[in-house]
Amino acid sequence: MKEIEVIHIKEDVELNNPVLIVGLPGVGHVGKLVAEHLVEELEAEKLLEIYSHHFPPQVLVDENSEIQLVNNEMFVCHTEKHDIIALIGDHQSSSTEGHYKLCTLYLDLAMEFGVKRIYTLGGFPTGQLTHTDEVLGAVNNIELIDELKEYGVNFKENEPGGGIVGASGLLLGLCKFKKIDAACLMGLTSGYLVDPKSAQSLLKVICKVFDIDIDVGPLEERAKEMEKIVARLKEVEQQQKGMPEMSTAKDEDLRYIG
Repeated sequence: MKEIEVIHIKEDVELNNPVLIVGLPGVGHVGKLVAEHLVEELEAEKLLEIYSHHFPPQVLVDENSEIQLVNNEMFVCHTEKHDIIALIGDHQSSSTEGHYKLCTLYLDLAMEFGVKRIYTLGGFPTGQLTHTDEVLGAVNNIELIDELKEYGVNFKENEPGGGIVGASGLLLGLCKFKKIDAACLMGLTSGYLVDPKSAQSLLKVICKVFDIDIDVGPLEERAKEMEKIVARLKEVEQQQKGMPEMSTAKDEDLRYIG
């Protein structure tokens, strides 16, 4: 197997003003949930599969006990305004070198398809279990900010403070060398759990950007199930806050003994 193997499923595709959306696994799986939902709801066609030894050494097992080598895939979703090329997958690279090589490949493929704009999707960790219906943005061209604000994207000074790690950030940087406008859109999420509620917030913005109407029912059902888990976690958190600090209790005991 080559270092990176690209298997084309559909050749000679005619595309209408294509835009690339990148939704790979990340914080809260927010971007992954949105991109996969678009692929399903818009009845996308698979363009290609990407295999690489930069992905974890792993296979996935389906309900029939059949294995599938982990990979990334590109699909095309046809809409009136744009054809959306969606990059989804099982994993991001497990190494720094792999991130650069794979992101360079994603960008080369995007250029072959004639992509002029790229949106990377992800989650912005807040550390709070309470949901905030907000999407933050970062761009590689400041002229994109006013446009994205009209779609409900918020921009905050020096946020994200620690930068954007992985494909969602790296692609924005590499796009500058190719003179391709790119933006990272991030739904606010706790960072602890898969977050379909944050994915709903991000999906609303995507629907405005592409002027499409998408059924959010499946995401709503997953969000309801996740809310039950979050409620239980909050309950446990409150119980722990009501308990005495173990270190304090020990200190007091030691002082008494001494």
